[in-house]
Amino acid sequence: MDQPEQGTRSQERLIGDLREVIENAEELLRNTDKYTSSLYQSARARLQLALVAATAELARFEEEQVTRMMDATLAANALYRDQTGEARLLRAFE
Repeated sequence: MDQPEQGTRSQERLIGDLREVIENAEELLRNTDKYTSSLYQSARARLQLALVAATAELARFEEEQVTRMMDATLAANALYRDQTGEARLLRAFE
């Protein structure tokens, strides 16, 4: 397996893991909203801040991934001289 493909798979795994962490954190927040002690509320506030940061980071990762995919598709279109819209579209899904 070559390095770029391995790096892409690692990034996809990271994005999937980050989505799972965000989903679990959101569920934890929903399930602990009934606890009103200051200790719980403080922990929930920290978790909410971390969740906002993680969600922003996930969006950045996904945007970068889409940009890389588009750049790779454009490079492949040029390399293989894809002339039609259909050829370009099919190349995007290879």
